[in-house]
Amino acid sequence: NKASAASAGVLALPGQKIAPDKDEMGGSTPSASGDGILVKKTTRFTNVSVPTPKWHAPWQLSTVISSHLGWVRSIAFDPTNDMFATGSADRTIKIFDFAKACVGSNDALKITLTGHISPVRGLAFSPRHPYLFSAGEDKMVKCWDLETNQVVRHYHGHLSGVFELKLHPTLDLLVTGGRDAVARVWDMRTKNQVFCLTGHDNTVGAILTKSTDPQVITGSYDSTIKLWDLAAGKCMSTLTHHKKSVRALAQPTYENSFISGAADTLKKWQGKEGRFIKNFTGHKSVINTLAMNDDGVVVSGADNGTMNFWDYQTGYCFQKTETVAQPGSLDAENGIFAAEFDLTGTRLITGEADKSIKIWKQNSEASELTHPIDMPAWRKKCSTEAKQRK
Repeated sequence: NKASAASAGVLALPGQKIAPDKDEMGGSTPSASGDGILVKKTTRFTNVSVPTPKWHAPWQLSTVISSHLGWVRSIAFDPTNDMFATGSADRTIKIFDFAKACVGSNDALKITLTGHISPVRGLAFSPRHPYLFSAGEDKMVKCWDLETNQVVRHYHGHLSGVFELKLHPTLDLLVTGGRDAVARVWDMRTKNQVFCLTGHDNTVGAILTKSTDPQVITGSYDSTIKLWDLAAGKCMSTLTHHKKSVRALAQPTYENSFISGAADTLKKWQGKEGRFIKNFTGHKSVINTLAMNDDGVVVSGADNGTMNFWDYQTGYCFQKTETVAQPGSLDAENGIFAAEFDLTGTRLITGEADKSIKIWKQNSEASELTHPIDMPAWRKKCSTEAKQRK
């Protein structure tokens, strides 16, 4: 052993034993011998459970719609999946026929709604009424009657721009959040403010609503996420794991969990008390939007135009792509502000900084043979993250 150590350039002091090389030992842990001091050899980290990701087909650009004259900041789907609405920095809301838009038809645009005087940052169709709700940086929250295409209600109270709007799934409530660092809960019918959910120190940039407690979840630019008790109008718990502004939240329909996106990482949480489940690492950019379909595909869209597609169950990133700015745009204009899957989960619509609306679909020719899951890289990533946790 000393001879091999000398040839390797290792000097052994009298009475000191040199741990043999891994190939001599077969990678096992060193055993103490009676003649000297044991030199510890680091064991390989092998007992990491690596979840097998579900295979998803990669996504590709299908259609580009140029209609808005400003950044496209918000997207919402109609509950029948027949149409979708987009809100833009050109202060308009445009409603498109979804089937016609997918094939790039010239008559896809149904109507343009004007009334906001600043960018439209939040949109939501009501599943129970013929209403579309919109929120803008002009502090206004409006309710549009889609039968007459007119504003029938205003919700007054925000002290600054409104950045996010969500409807409660079962109650006739509207939750809006914005730059005044609060989330306001409105009675849809009476236009009264039911609650003002205070506690954040900065802009409320993302909201989720659920039918079970916590019924409202808010993500803020103060880098915290708060879970709210809607009956009391109080904060149940605050999640302080993120180091950067939380600009996006998304949740699946099939399980009680949710995912948050910030410039540091994406984080998956258990839905009831907000227990942290796992990090989705690898998208190093400002995440503006998250969307999820029932197939377990999560897409994160970033300020620099990058889009990552993830398997929600395991956190495996199966595709990294970048959007292409329209011809005539600056390279800097390839940012993604909004993303939404349609109700079937087979089409993805993104609203972008090049003023376009892009429709993405899965590659129908792809299979597990043509686009296999990169298991070696995934195993390596799992083990390095496990080491960091230790």
